[in-house]
Amino acid sequence: MNNQDHQPVLSIITVVYNNVKAIERTILSILNQTYPAIEYIIIDGNSTDGTMEVITKYQSQITKLVSGKDKGIYDAMNKGLALATGDYVLFMNSGDELYTPDTVEQVFASAEDADIYYGETEMYNEQWESLGRRRHQAPTTFTHDSFRYGMSISHQAIYIRRSLISPYDLQYQLSADIDWILNAVQKAKKISNTNRYVAKYLVGGMSKAKHRQSLQERFQIFTKHYGLIPNLINHVVIAAKLISYYLKHRKTND
Repeated sequence: MNNQDHQPVLSIITVVYNNVKAIERTILSILNQTYPAIEYIIIDGNSTDGTMEVITKYQSQITKLVSGKDKGIYDAMNKGLALATGDYVLFMNSGDELYTPDTVEQVFASAEDADIYYGETEMYNEQWESLGRRRHQAPTTFTHDSFRYGMSISHQAIYIRRSLISPYDLQYQLSADIDWILNAVQKAKKISNTNRYVAKYLVGGMSKAKHRQSLQERFQIFTKHYGLIPNLINHVVIAAKLISYYLKHRKTND
């Protein structure tokens, strides 16, 4: 258990642009947490569909709110990081949810003073129907090598000590979160598996809409971290696992 004299402050950052349909669900999943030491930051990309009207309903409970044009999702996330003052950072983007109202409490109760906490993710479609666990199951032990065969921990399911993180690399428009997590893991000394579901993830987004570009960026990032030849070999394994999973389940659940 964490020292009760100091509860770690968690900065939760939500990035949103024109998602009036789902933003309230995300906000409520955070505001209804039983854990008290949460700094909630929302970065809106100058939405025009009524998203801001929903957000302002809860403005008194939002720590920091910024609305304005940005240069893409990771530029918006960097704005959030620049405003964060908590001990840890978690991104919970519009449409996604914390798994249960006591998720944050349970995460920090799982181990004392870890540099990174992580857990499992459940996938949901646009009708908010469960698609089950992600195909890339969270590893029992998380190291820099854990992403060799794909991003096995989702962005919404990893809590990182703020002192370990750096801004997102904006050369990657769709997959910078992989590089960002791997950079932090290299600096971490203690990583804790919470052994529980911690996030609900809405499938889709820009990485699906621009799937080819996303895959190209992922290949570049994995080559940067693992080397070209090992990455080529790893991708043969990735392809085989994807085909096997699809033949068995008739879906990919990325």
